[in-house]
Amino acid sequence: MSVLRIDASIQGPRSASSELADAVEAEWSATRPGTTFIRRHLGAEPLSADAWTTAIHGGFTPEEHRTPAQRDAIALARTLADELRRADAAILALPLYNWGVSQHVKTWIDLTVAGGENGERLLDGKPAIVLTTRGGGYGPGTPREGWDHNTAYLRRIVADVWGADLTLIERELTLAGVNPAMEPLLETAALMKKDALEAASQAGRAAAAAAAAPRG
Repeated sequence: MSVLRIDASIQGPRSASSELADAVEAEWSATRPGTTFIRRHLGAEPLSADAWTTAIHGGFTPEEHRTPAQRDAIALARTLADELRRADAAILALPLYNWGVSQHVKTWIDLTVAGGENGERLLDGKPAIVLTTRGGGYGPGTPREGWDHNTAYLRRIVADVWGADLTLIERELTLAGVNPAMEPLLETAALMKKDALEAASQAGRAAAAAAAAPRG
């Protein structure tokens, strides 16, 4: 069994989303020893920002007239699509940045879509766990209610476009303890972290079992 793990945080070892992904992976490995994890870290090794444009232009260019850059971009897009296609499941740690999907995650999504067949459901019926984190609070009644333009988009792509059996785990207030203005929220933030880590562990166990079940 192989699982594709995508991380996207720019926070390195301090990443809240990667911490959740680590919890998923640990439980997955305990449930299904011998699982192979294929890793791609978009935050540490971002894809070229112009790769998608180059791949799209190359797709409309006859093969014999494509530039080396177009051929490379098309090959990259196909590789990214194939990573999802060949995986038995996916763990996607994709935090919110600047109220939306980060540029490097959007590049990955765009290239992956471009690398698949038109309308192809690259994760059709496969378990996919999306772990998304937010520095502040975006719930009903908060000053930033409605400002999260990340989570619904990820749901549309992973579940509706790629066809995955999606589990979504969210954690807010990750900047409590960093931003002095959020000190009154420290207790709430700690509870949110605890709940998210427990949900991640449970999701890892459940998805590992589901991925091993026969699909018919």
